[in-house]
Amino acid sequence: MQAKAKYEQTVASQTGADVLMQTLIDEGVDLVFGYPGGAVLPIYDALYKTDLRHILPRHEQGAIHAAEGYARISGKPGVVIGTSGPGATNLITGIADAMMDSLPLVVFTGQVARGVIGTDAFQEADVTGITTPITKHNYQIQELKDIPRVVKEAFHIATTGRPGPVVVDIPKDISGEIGEVDYPETIHLPGYQPNYMPNLLQVRKLAEAMREAKRPVILAGAGIIHSGAHKALLELVERQGIPVVHTLLGLGGFPAEHELFLGMAGMHGTYAANMALYEADLLINIGARFDDRLTGDLQHFAKKAVVAHIDIDPAEIGKNVQTHIPIVADAKFTIEALLDEVTTPPEINEWVFRLKQDRIEKPLWYRKQPKVMAPQYLIEKLHQETNGEAIVVTDVGQHQMWAAQYYPFSKPKKWVTSGGLGTMGFGFPAAIGAQLAAPDDTVIAVVGDGGFQMTLQELSVLQELRLPVKIVIVNNQSLGMVRQWQTSFYGGRHSQSLIPVQPDFVKLAETYDIRGYRVETEEELQEVLSATLHDREPVLIDCRVNAEEMVTPMVAPGTGIHEMIGVKP
Repeated sequence: MQAKAKYEQTVASQTGADVLMQTLIDEGVDLVFGYPGGAVLPIYDALYKTDLRHILPRHEQGAIHAAEGYARISGKPGVVIGTSGPGATNLITGIADAMMDSLPLVVFTGQVARGVIGTDAFQEADVTGITTPITKHNYQIQELKDIPRVVKEAFHIATTGRPGPVVVDIPKDISGEIGEVDYPETIHLPGYQPNYMPNLLQVRKLAEAMREAKRPVILAGAGIIHSGAHKALLELVERQGIPVVHTLLGLGGFPAEHELFLGMAGMHGTYAANMALYEADLLINIGARFDDRLTGDLQHFAKKAVVAHIDIDPAEIGKNVQTHIPIVADAKFTIEALLDEVTTPPEINEWVFRLKQDRIEKPLWYRKQPKVMAPQYLIEKLHQETNGEAIVVTDVGQHQMWAAQYYPFSKPKKWVTSGGLGTMGFGFPAAIGAQLAAPDDTVIAVVGDGGFQMTLQELSVLQELRLPVKIVIVNNQSLGMVRQWQTSFYGGRHSQSLIPVQPDFVKLAETYDIRGYRVETEEELQEVLSATLHDREPVLIDCRVNAEEMVTPMVAPGTGIHEMIGVKP
């Protein structure tokens, strides 16, 4: 590689930081997100001598969310460097977010010198202690010779089995220490052996359950995308005729236009999808966690169903929902094995017909009002203008749910959002990472006016790199989802959820040498989208939408998945 060829340090003169750079190059890393500081100065000095591309955000949280977006779209691990103390703690939210959403990250944090660890030294923080509950694994380097082995293990752990973040904490004196090391060709982790291949007896048990089922449904999660199982899933569905519902993070794993797709399930899922889960006699979960936003009150979830759960993480099986047919394995390999076992489709015509009628008679819906733009209409126009081919990255809140509902995805790796942790401020920097992973694609950051203001300083990265990210602010001058809950469940007392005073986002964009537009009508929207979505320059579009609009349907807290409110009458 060019980066490797340029690295001219001899083995004898390598510092710990030099060793780290060489190890990153050997692992195929070509892009790093990070923010320098005192404890990582030796690392940044070594980085200066390589051809590794480095993206400097304007806040560490921007770095790690960008790395998440990069990992989601590229499938490669996002690599992040942060300094000790506040640099490391500013990364915590993104690490937790990646852990919840199974994203491969390798995060390097600087640490104070070994001799002062534990003395409350300047910018010291117990990074391994802090990150233990929110990482797949973490390390603190104790000797220079351990760097190549630990880094190689970190990349292996982050990217195999169920993906996740790994933190490597590096004391500053080790980064600057000079010595000779060996670069291992292999790793030896006898305690970590992810299981990819399914138990054939369990696969046959599932195949038999499919033959006997009268009301089967497939719940497809993000595991479909992580394992590259989308083609195998499509073949299984078309051969067996079983309807499919998606989790929020699974969107794109099955084509939304397919006649057997019922939509997203869960708190803001479609009527057809939720009723399919409620009424099913066989629920086949492939790569989803059975989290509370999906299931609603567990007393009412899939109580009539034999539950099969295919997941590469054994800890997820039986954690929330009793599982009758557990299969600990990779989703793609399991579906391929299942295809060898199923021959004739089950007799489920009546079930499929009923669900299709539910989808037709009780679709997603909203009321258009004169002189005010519906946020759902905005998302529909984005889909129309991009032919459904854009990479859509969202923040968290109402706009996130509207994007999931009204921008149908036909392919995997077109949808990036914060699911498990629900991190406001995620969307915009994650869109930067997605654009870096797919430089030729149209990337749209759909953000709320609240969440955007948490990480808007990353506009400086767009200004510097001229990344053609399209920022679409769904501006209802409030923390929309908080306001919706306060309206519905707290007597309309909008305590600190309204934001009537805002910056002029158009002028803000212009200060970063980015074109900005303010849109208030449907006519203006069409004109601006046509003029901006297809060029290769960054743009910000401040879309003023109906502030009173709510996300529907909704499964209220403490209710069953079948007890939706706001369903089309």
